[in-house]
Amino acid sequence: MRAALALALCVSAPAGAEELPDGWVRLDAVAPGIVQDIRYARAFNFTGAPVPGYEAPVCVLRREAAAALARVEARLRVDGFRLTVFDCYRPARSVAAFMDWVAADAPRDEVYFHPDVARGALVAEGYIARRSSHSVGLAVDVGLDRADAPVSRPEAAGAGRCDAPFAERPRESSLDLGTAFDCFSPLSAVDAVVPADARAHRARLAAAMEAEGFAGYAAEWWHFRLAGPEAGAAMDFPLR
Repeated sequence: MRAALALALCVSAPAGAEELPDGWVRLDAVAPGIVQDIRYARAFNFTGAPVPGYEAPVCVLRREAAAALARVEARLRVDGFRLTVFDCYRPARSVAAFMDWVAADAPRDEVYFHPDVARGALVAEGYIARRSSHSVGLAVDVGLDRADAPVSRPEAAGAGRCDAPFAERPRESSLDLGTAFDCFSPLSAVDAVVPADARAHRARLAAAMEAEGFAGYAAEWWHFRLAGPEAGAAMDFPLR
C-alpha cells in the first residue's frame, strides 16, 4: 500500500471517466492491423490474474507514439512481418498492484514467468519497476510475427519455463524471439546468447522500432519507448 500512496502523489487523471485525455488515442483507430494481445487484461501474465486498471484488452497511447507504431507496422508489412502489442499505456494503479503482488506473502507458486527468481526478489533484481514509462503513454511492449501467421493467444503456461527452447513454450508467435514476453530471465536481455534465428528476429524488430524513433531497453527485448516527447505525469485512468 505504501507504493500505491507514493504513486498517487505523481498521478493525474482525465476529467471524464469514459474519455481519453487530450492527445491520447486508441491504437486500433490509428493502426487497426496491429495485433493486440493485452496480457494484463487476462490471466496469462506473471500475476496469474487480470490486473487492476485493465478493464478491457485495449491499447491506448499518446498520439505521437501510436502514429510512430503505425509507421513501424507499415515497415514490417513490406517484408512480410507484423507487430503484436502486449502492453501499451499502463495505469498507475496497475503499477501499484504489481508492487502489492510482489510484497504478498505467498509460496513459490508460479515458475513460468520467473523460473529462477522468487516473486519477492523481482523488484530488487530489476525485473519489475516501481514506476513505469508505460504510465505516460509513450512505452510499448511488442512482439514480431509473420504477417500471414494465425494470431496466437497462449492461455496456459503448463509446467514449463518462459526461457525454455521455442518448441517447449506456449506459442505466442510463429517466430522465436529467444524467450516469451515478460520472461524474467537473463535470456530476455537484448545481448543474451540465444539461437541465431531468435537474434535475427530481435534485430529486425529493434531496427524497425528504432527507425521510427523508439529506443529499446537492454534487459527486455520487447520493451521500447518513443524518444523525444516530454514524459509528462503518470496517468491513472482505467482501460475500458
